[in-house]
Amino acid sequence: MRAVWEFGALLPAWPLLARAPRGDSHHVMVFPGLSANDVSTMPLRLYLQSLKHTPWGWEQGFNLGPRPGVLDEAKDHLVRTFEATGRKVSLIGWSLGGVYARELAKEMPHMVRSVITLGTPFAGSHKSTNVWRIYELASGRSVEREASNYDLPAAPPVPTTSIYSRSDGVVAWQGSVQSLSKANPRTENIEVMASHLGLGFNPSAWWAVADRLAQPEGGWKPFAREDRGRVHGLIYPDPKRDSVR
Repeated sequence: MRAVWEFGALLPAWPLLARAPRGDSHHVMVFPGLSANDVSTMPLRLYLQSLKHTPWGWEQGFNLGPRPGVLDEAKDHLVRTFEATGRKVSLIGWSLGGVYARELAKEMPHMVRSVITLGTPFAGSHKSTNVWRIYELASGRSVEREASNYDLPAAPPVPTTSIYSRSDGVVAWQGSVQSLSKANPRTENIEVMASHLGLGFNPSAWWAVADRLAQPEGGWKPFAREDRGRVHGLIYPDPKRDSVR
């Protein structure tokens, strides 16, 4: 139900969202969450397109886990885009889609400009979500066995942002916080007030995504949560108040 309110908040927030930093037309690949498809990320992609980015969906139907060929197709799409444009691609992933984005960036960092995840569970217990059983049912795979194939807590060697919420309701927020021991100097956590199903429609999450994507390649700077005054600081709580190491 909270997701419905978050989607409804986009209309009154639009005058401010439309003033977010513009992009430079570089390509952005957006991965949907578990059991979702590209329809779920369409509002976010339309918003990014209005800001002069070139976004597209993952184009593989419903995300039912890393079935055979899924990651290979994502890699091929990334390679084709990189070779056709000669420019690095940014990757955005919602929930499980963020795991794909992070792992692709680890494997092909020379083709990836930045990674942004929304409520993605990559740290802590692999069962620290309320949907791990749904994942196993949808993918036909053991979540623990699947996770053992990757070093999920390690950050990709590119600018990486994890957007998360303590009121997520599906993923334990600690599982979406990049620990310092597994980070790189261009890694950050941005906390917003959102539900898990609403992260892809949440105005504060959209602003943060737009701000991160607008950074020039090679010119990464941490998200300035207080640059726009006290209200901005309230919208984005200080993620360092409970340090995770």
